Amino acid sequence: MEMDGASSSASGGAAQAILLTSRKPRVFYRFTQQNLPACRPALTPTLIITIFLLTGVVFLPVGLVCLRASESVEELVLRYDTECIPEIYRSNKVAYIKDVSISKKCKLNIKLRNYMKAPVYVYYELDNYYQNHRRYIKSRSDQQLLHGLQQKDISSCKSMESSNGLPIVPCGLISWSLFNDTFAFDVKGGKLNVNRTNISWKSDRDHKFSKNVYPFNFQNDSLIGGGKLDPSIPLSEHEDLIVWMRVSALPKFRKLYGVIEEDLDAGELLTVHLANNYNTYNSGGKKKLVLTTSNWLGSKNNFLGLSYIATGGCNILLAILFALIHVKFPRPHYDTSHLQWNKRGSAR
Repeated sequence: MEMDGASSSASGGAAQAILLTSRKPRVFYRFTQQNLPACRPALTPTLIITIFLLTGVVFLPVGLVCLRASESVEELVLRYDTECIPEIYRSNKVAYIKDVSISKKCKLNIKLRNYMKAPVYVYYELDNYYQNHRRYIKSRSDQQLLHGLQQKDISSCKSMESSNGLPIVPCGLISWSLFNDTFAFDVKGGKLNVNRTNISWKSDRDHKFSKNVYPFNFQNDSLIGGGKLDPSIPLSEHEDLIVWMRVSALPKFRKLYGVIEEDLDAGELLTVHLANNYNTYNSGGKKKLVLTTSNWLGSKNNFLGLSYIATGGCNILLAILFALIHVKFPRPHYDTSHLQWNKRGSAR
């Protein structure tokens, strides 16, 4: 019995030693042992006030610079979907846009307010047009854009995958609803050239739309959605299609139509010849033509500058508020009398 007790105590000690040994890490890492050097700043009222004040002092001038840069961009916006409808069809715009016998050509005159330095970017803007609808976004076949008719599975295109028993290239609702309004410009009695090449992303032309795939059986059904494509030109050169198929996340968006590579003088009369073909009247949408320049900050957008100014102003106001509170109700650093448990003890 004594031998059994000794052996059991010995085995218990060995087991405990093995357990202690197993808990010890094989390799000591300061990261796993949470033993890395760390900075634990004491967030005193003075430090907080200083941080808010410095942030505000930095953000305010940055916001003013961004806002000034945005205001220096010249932009001209022309809504034409209502102006380019004959008077007799103003009460029934849908009938006008669906009647193929009516000419959709329109001419508008614009007087330039300010000088616009080249390049001048030409955009079309659509409002209340939901390209971000889930079924609309999924109605396309990226593999077909690369492989053409060799791609047999185009079920993702849903209702626009075939027509008259033959597959459609490119298939899907996005390509089917291609924007097809056109714009041309005259100035000083002469035609203004609009460069329509390189308006799409180079990565899209090189990797998403093949140079060996051509439009096939496109817009051949009785229900026409938008623009047509030249079957003799490969998809990689249909830049209007490439721009259109990069869908927008918001119901109001702009897409690049072309670039004017000539300066436009202030006071010049610009004549716009356009074809009002695209149907946005069913959904109550709006169509606009936009001419704009750009600078180091990009196109005209006041949001960035205003957000910097608003953030900087709020930080300065908070710094002043915290400073007044600190002056009126000072609290010495490391004063433990304000701790909750000390307050309970003093109350007793």
